[in-house]
Amino acid sequence: MSCFSSRSRWFTIMVAISVAALTLSLPARAAYPDQPIRLVVPFPAGGTVDFVARMVATQLGQQLGATVVVENLPGAGGTIAAARVAKAPADGHTLLFATPNHTINPALTPNLPFDTEKDLAPVSLVAEIPELLVANSTQPFNTFSEFVAYARANPDKLNYASAGNGTLPHITMELLLQRVGARVTHVPYRGAAPAMNDLLGGVVAVKMDTIATATQHIKSGKLKPLAIASLRRSPLMPDVPTVAESGLPGYQGILWMGILAPAGTEAARITRLHQAITAFARTPAFQDKLKADGVDTVASDPDAFARLIRTELGQWAEVVRNSQIKAD
Repeated sequence: MSCFSSRSRWFTIMVAISVAALTLSLPARAAYPDQPIRLVVPFPAGGTVDFVARMVATQLGQQLGATVVVENLPGAGGTIAAARVAKAPADGHTLLFATPNHTINPALTPNLPFDTEKDLAPVSLVAEIPELLVANSTQPFNTFSEFVAYARANPDKLNYASAGNGTLPHITMELLLQRVGARVTHVPYRGAAPAMNDLLGGVVAVKMDTIATATQHIKSGKLKPLAIASLRRSPLMPDVPTVAESGLPGYQGILWMGILAPAGTEAARITRLHQAITAFARTPAFQDKLKADGVDTVASDPDAFARLIRTELGQWAEVVRNSQIKAD
C-alpha cells in the first residue's frame, strides 16, 4: 500500500469524525409546536367570533397535540391585536384570528403600526358568516328588487342601521348602495344590539344583519328578509335569494374568520397549521356545530386567503373613498 493511499484514507476518516462531532454538538431542533400557541382574538369574549375562535382553538390543539390558548385583545377596531401578532416572534406560536376589520382598517386608518400584507402571513380561512339584508315588516317593499326600486325613487327617504362607522355592515351596505346607485341614509349605533332594537321599532328601515341574530325576529313577523349577501343561498333560509342572483352578480358581504401568523414564519409551519385546520374543518362534527348559527366552514389555502385580503384592501379603500367614511 502506498504512503499516499494511507494518508488519503486517514484524512477521510478524520473528516468523517469531525463532521460527526460537529453534528453531535449542534442543539437538536425542537418539533413544532414545542410550547403553547396563543390565538389572539380582536374582540371581547362572548360574541360569535369569540365562540368560533374557541372551537377552532380546541380542534387545532387536538390536531397539533398542543395547547392553544385564546387571548382576547379588543380595541381600536382590531388593530391592537393585529399589531401584537405582527410584532411577535415568527415561530408559529402566536397567531391572529382575523376578520374583515383586517382589510377595512387600512382604509380608515392610514398610519397603522404594521403593514397589513407585509407583516402578517395568511394561513387559512376557517369560517364565514354571510350577511342578511333585512327590513322592518312595515316597509313598503318585500324583495330586494322592490327595495332597490323604492330607494332609487325616494333618495335619502330611507335609512339603515349599522353597529358603527367603519364596521362591516356599514361598509358592505355602502358597497351595495354604490353598486345599485341608490341613496339611503346611514344611522350608526354603538353596537349591533341598539341598532337591532331601532330596526325592530321602525326607527330605521333596513339593516345588514346575520341569520343567527335575525331568525327569531323573522319568525315573529317583525322583520322580513330581502336577500342574503353570499354567492349561494343558505340551507337555513333556502327561499331567500342572494343579492348576486337578485341583480348584483359577484356581490358578497361576508364576515370571514381566518388565521394569520407573523411574517417570516417558516413555510413548513404555515403548512402544518393549514393541514391541521383542513383536517378538522372538513369533519361533519365541526361543521354541524357551526351550521346551526349560520356559520359556514372553510379551509382555503394560504394563497387563496392572501388573494382575498389583497382584493378586499382595494375594494374597501374605494368604498371608503367614495362614501367619505370616517372611523368613530
